[in-house]
Amino acid sequence: MRLLVRLQPVLAALGALAVAAGVLVAFGYPAQPALRALVAGSLGGADAWVATLLKTGPLLLAGLAVALSFRCGVWNIGAEGQLYAGALAATWVATRALPGAPALLLVPLVVVAAAGGGLVFGALAGGLRAARGVNEVISTLMLNFVAIQLVALAVHGPLQELAGAYPQSDALPAAARLPAWGRLHAGVAAAFAAALACQWLVFRTPTGFRLRAVGLSPRAARFAGISPERYGVLALALAGGLAGLAGGFEVAGVTGRLYEGLSPGHGYTAIAVALLARLHPLGVIPAALFFGALEAGAGAMQRQAGVPSVATEIVKGVVVLLSVGFAVATGAAASGAVPGAEDDPDAATETA
Repeated sequence: MRLLVRLQPVLAALGALAVAAGVLVAFGYPAQPALRALVAGSLGGADAWVATLLKTGPLLLAGLAVALSFRCGVWNIGAEGQLYAGALAATWVATRALPGAPALLLVPLVVVAAAGGGLVFGALAGGLRAARGVNEVISTLMLNFVAIQLVALAVHGPLQELAGAYPQSDALPAAARLPAWGRLHAGVAAAFAAALACQWLVFRTPTGFRLRAVGLSPRAARFAGISPERYGVLALALAGGLAGLAGGFEVAGVTGRLYEGLSPGHGYTAIAVALLARLHPLGVIPAALFFGALEAGAGAMQRQAGVPSVATEIVKGVVVLLSVGFAVATGAAASGAVPGAEDDPDAATETA
């Protein structure tokens, strides 16, 4: 049984690909050439790997945001909005607040602003939950629309490029751009480092223990002197900061400016990433790479095999269904625990 639990992410990914192949065949598309093109477009050379890693970076940070909050029993559906909030804050600092600052000052400020923008949106949902009992699924979902429309308002108004030709911001100054090696920017490395930091936080610190205790049983945690409300706010704030970094890294490392539709849905895909990783921070790395490869290879699949790139959305949806289904089938969701909560590596030896 334990081996089956460990293999669940692999089985979910393979099962999703098999279902997608079956759907393609049912609709008259060639499945084998499509999958071959998908692999070649995502892993078939240096340029393909760079494209995959660029897609992986924001998925990794947003996936960590979802996994961290889910670990605390807080259902954060707001990574998309937190990503947009981070991108908005980073762009404002780079193009309006301190556009002439040197790189040694501006790059750290852009990163801090991105994390802060997402943190504010996460903490707002957490505060509503703690103070007024507002369900975080509703608040985080609604805040997505608030953040997206704030970006739209900004690029049509105060942050619109000085030329006024398009609804987008001015290009970020060179001093605000992340260090890069070709197309690959430092934010990707920072995302992998964030996964290691989250693993340490969740499994090696008293704060992480309390977050997991609240996620496993809020009532028992309260009897132990741990406030579920306080740690719910903390989990959402930390998650918002991570997702905000994803948005900041996109504008400072990839696009170079802010515009409507900046994210193709990274914050929503992050839910599938976190579930496939079984809410383990280190597990988010291969899960994000898997979805990053899907997104990077979708274009090649469309060009080379004539298969619509939206076919990859089938894979994402089936991954979510299989991840949850496997968790229920193996008893992972017993006693209200979230998927993956039973896999804590030190659960047998930890004490409060």
